[in-house]
Amino acid sequence: MADPANFTRDAMVHMDSLYSAALRMTRNAADAEDLVQETFLRAYRGYGRFEEGTNLRAWLYRILTNTFINSYRAKQRRPQESDLADVEDLYLYRRLGGVETSELGRSAEDQLMDVLTESEVKEAIEALPDKFRLPVLLADIEGFSYKEIAEIVDVPIGTVMSRLHRGRKALQKSLWEFATERRLVPDSSAVAASSREGAADGSQPGMSETSTTGS
Repeated sequence: MADPANFTRDAMVHMDSLYSAALRMTRNAADAEDLVQETFLRAYRGYGRFEEGTNLRAWLYRILTNTFINSYRAKQRRPQESDLADVEDLYLYRRLGGVETSELGRSAEDQLMDVLTESEVKEAIEALPDKFRLPVLLADIEGFSYKEIAEIVDVPIGTVMSRLHRGRKALQKSLWEFATERRLVPDSSAVAASSREGAADGSQPGMSETSTTGS
């Protein structure tokens, strides 16, 4: 078992990443600070039961996530804040760019990356339900494996994969709808209609203006 005397040396190196994760979870700077403080307090009390040599970072994230689920998600005692400045950028959506995007195509993804701001992407992430948002954050921002996420949130790996897939799809759909509503990208229905009209116009290539007027 780990020596509690080494807790500060071993655990404090993860402080910044835990705070960033807490801020994404709570969406409020003060709540994030409280969440991290409570996480480290619980971790310190239980450090004597931690198996030295195993994944300390995953162990700390499990305490952080469980504390959030059991306490802060229910309280919501402060108004939600969306300012995650200096915490993340478009990294998450860049990571998602090649995942399950056959319906949009690469050109559509490129258009989204060109027209959406960081705050708009963050808003879409924050709008995800917790059970989908947490796996997306843990996988695509924190870089945990399916197995690690399953241990952190205490659900089967299959559930993690399902929630991550649905969370990514929901995020992509939200971003695409946002961009379409604001006419930042071409409306897919308008593009389809234009394509059909073009096909109809060219369906009889032999019927030129000369041939029709000369008949």
